[in-house]
Amino acid sequence: MTQARCSENLCVWSTFFNPQDINVPCIKTDNVKEFGDGENTEFETVFVLTDFASPDYIYLYKHDNRIVGPPVVLHCAGREEPLPFSSRPLYSTTMLNLSLCFTGFRNKEEVKNLVNLVHHMGGTIRKDFSTKVTHLIAYSTHGEKYKLAVCMGTPILTPTWIHKAWEHRDDVSFHAGDEEFRTKFKVPPFQDCVLSFLGFSDEDKTNMEERTIKHGGSHLEVGDQKCTHMVVEENSVKELPFVPSKRLYVVKQEWFWGTIQMDARAGESMYFYQKMDSPVLKKAVSLLSLNTPNSSRKRRRLRETLAQLTKETEISPFPPPRKRASAEHSMSMGSLLDISNTPETEHSVESSRRRSSTPAVLKQSARWQVSKELYQTESNYVDILTTVLQLFKVPLEKEGQVGGPILAPEEIKTIFGSIPEIFDVHTRIKADLEELVMDWSEDKSVGDIILKYSKDLVKAYPPFVNFFEMSKETIVRCEKQKPRFHAFLKINQAKHECGRQTLVELLIRPVQRLPSVALLLNDIKKHTACNNPDKITLEKAIESLKEVMTHINEDKRKIEGQKQIFDVVYEVDGCPANLLSSHRSLVHRVETIALGDKPCDRGEHVTLFLFNDCLEVTPTSMK
Repeated sequence: MTQARCSENLCVWSTFFNPQDINVPCIKTDNVKEFGDGENTEFETVFVLTDFASPDYIYLYKHDNRIVGPPVVLHCAGREEPLPFSSRPLYSTTMLNLSLCFTGFRNKEEVKNLVNLVHHMGGTIRKDFSTKVTHLIAYSTHGEKYKLAVCMGTPILTPTWIHKAWEHRDDVSFHAGDEEFRTKFKVPPFQDCVLSFLGFSDEDKTNMEERTIKHGGSHLEVGDQKCTHMVVEENSVKELPFVPSKRLYVVKQEWFWGTIQMDARAGESMYFYQKMDSPVLKKAVSLLSLNTPNSSRKRRRLRETLAQLTKETEISPFPPPRKRASAEHSMSMGSLLDISNTPETEHSVESSRRRSSTPAVLKQSARWQVSKELYQTESNYVDILTTVLQLFKVPLEKEGQVGGPILAPEEIKTIFGSIPEIFDVHTRIKADLEELVMDWSEDKSVGDIILKYSKDLVKAYPPFVNFFEMSKETIVRCEKQKPRFHAFLKINQAKHECGRQTLVELLIRPVQRLPSVALLLNDIKKHTACNNPDKITLEKAIESLKEVMTHINEDKRKIEGQKQIFDVVYEVDGCPANLLSSHRSLVHRVETIALGDKPCDRGEHVTLFLFNDCLEVTPTSMK
């Protein structure tokens, strides 16, 4: 606020404010009626009050006077800006540039008081929710405004946020929109929800009940009339114990974990639990069981019926859950060699179709049979990597997640490491093996395919295998510390593609894959004739895989050795900095007792650190 600007106005300062702080000509008075009758038209009078609940404020407000609070004056003075023109009394800029919308309130007087506070802090109010709304103030998790705010990522806060912001009104540097402040007042996702759990183990039920309370809800036993939701473990529950009322949501567990993952109440309509004896499902089962000449027409009618049902129930603004792969997709014959309960993906469907066109030769050679086995396990392995990437890594990296990022970028990098590079090289190996098996002849070389990608394997595997323990530890830590990540894992690990395996169990497959390939190559070599050129090539391929595994082991030993040196540096007080060296590794550590000539030396504990290039001796006076 410039002095020239201020000199055009006659500012009347009420009590408890020192106008000398901003060097502006003004009048200080204890009698606002002397200036607040609205008769003076020569100047625009601005009244600065410290109490917006005093009789002076009520008098000035009734006479349509321009009223501001000291924080507004100090805010403008600090930026050398004119006083903002506002038709409403403006105490501070605590909510400047914020646009709020209310939902779920029944007490009109409460809303009126909140609106006044928002206006006093420079915020605006919108009746309808739109993209211009920056914050939704919600009394409950019901209603279209709440659902729209969740979809658009608009912060949903409790009324307490406004009251607490008003308490900071005299702090000129404070703004209510700061994320660190507003996060404390987020509406919990299970607010107004009373949950019960059916079909879960005691351990799972206890876990879900604890998380319900942690996220703002409460829980009761199944059948209690106060329950708003009954969460059902759909795989174990075949029949509901009672006919639910219309007021009770009967939902699958995916709704529960989806709500925690989004940090907002998910739409129930897409997660309704359907009993097997429901009319629609009865009709579906009967149509599927028919095997008549008109079965294709009946299946078409079935699809139309289910599509209509889906259209009628999916009224939620939330994205639908990922569709599961068809149960008709069969597992490959060699899957048990590489993984039990192998995850299936959309890629495996196409692979199954291609495999079905493999020449159906009844008496094919043993060499071809084992080569086909190698291809099938490779195909399964690529499907596993596809599941890891598409079901876990890609969604975690996706921008614009509801509720914000689930994990930090460095955590995602630590968990998945070089999985994309491993996936890339094995996708190419799989394609070459597929071509070899589809167009088989005994002179085709299996070993050449592995040798072709040996350098890529050396680059891709060590960074992942050597840091797998760190990857596993990061998953365990994040799952304990971050409820949304725990919910994310619960949702995805329950899907058909994962084959009931956890993310850690899926990620251990790259650690196991190369030894498995080496065994199969050795088996192919056994069934390869001595005069077949591939015999020698297979030996080279096996050696190349051993080199990769040796490289992994050497890198691991180096990493462990360097970690041991860091432990020594941290443990020994006054350890020389030059002890740290990329070429140095700890060979052995020995705890000893000194036997010197002098009595003071006897019995002293001494530690010997033997490195590959030096010996360090230190008294046992650790940090």
